[in-house]
Amino acid sequence: MATVADILQFIETLAPRSMKMDWDNVGLLCGSRSTPVTKVLVALDPFEHVCQEAADWGAELIVTHHPLIFRPLPNVTDETSIGRGLMTLIKHDISAINAHTNLDCADGGVNDTLAEILGLADVSIIGSEHLLRAGNFESDLPAFLSHVKAKLGCEGLRYVDGGKPVCKVAVGGGSCGSALTEVAEAGCDTFVTADVKYNQFWDAGELGINLIDAGHFQTENPVCAVLAEKIRKAFPETEVVLSKNHYDCMKFY
Repeated sequence: MATVADILQFIETLAPRSMKMDWDNVGLLCGSRSTPVTKVLVALDPFEHVCQEAADWGAELIVTHHPLIFRPLPNVTDETSIGRGLMTLIKHDISAINAHTNLDCADGGVNDTLAEILGLADVSIIGSEHLLRAGNFESDLPAFLSHVKAKLGCEGLRYVDGGKPVCKVAVGGGSCGSALTEVAEAGCDTFVTADVKYNQFWDAGELGINLIDAGHFQTENPVCAVLAEKIRKAFPETEVVLSKNHYDCMKFY
């Protein structure tokens, strides 16, 4: 039977710790390496309702993209959502593993998955941190916006029209708006990312970049299915499922 240590070692072959950003927190953040694992719940975030879902299902491990503990915690109590989530995991002897910026950068990780879902061709790595991906896709901007919205299941998109047709597209799941200059230097005319700031939209217009904010959840969540399938194939005796209760909390009115 696989243990938490076995699954952690496998995940870190897919997304090595050496690829993470210095400020990040990845790996085993709760639980024991020696715990036998028969059920794994995979989700983008280790939020309280995901932890409870794991407990209700009888999972011994949750695997997420975002870390359970990101900044030092002053306490762990039932007065905060993070505290309640941790208490649920500890009470039910559930371990928590995450792969964050290392999975963003990794081959077949967040950004390769995003590029694949959007149908980009001739995909390559761009950017000084080897994080972003870029590929070819020929379209006018309105048709590409519709394509992105449908492929990622977005309720809406924020965007700026850079005044160019879509030919070379950069993608960066999550908050990558600060990489706009690198996207321009790579010769891209379009950039799909999330959490874009007001001034970054203005900067994109000045640079002639079609900048599309497709949402943090929508640009990163697709990798969860890929990660779950890889764990499932590596550990066929272990039941691996995606969270049925996790969703984007942001809505459009």
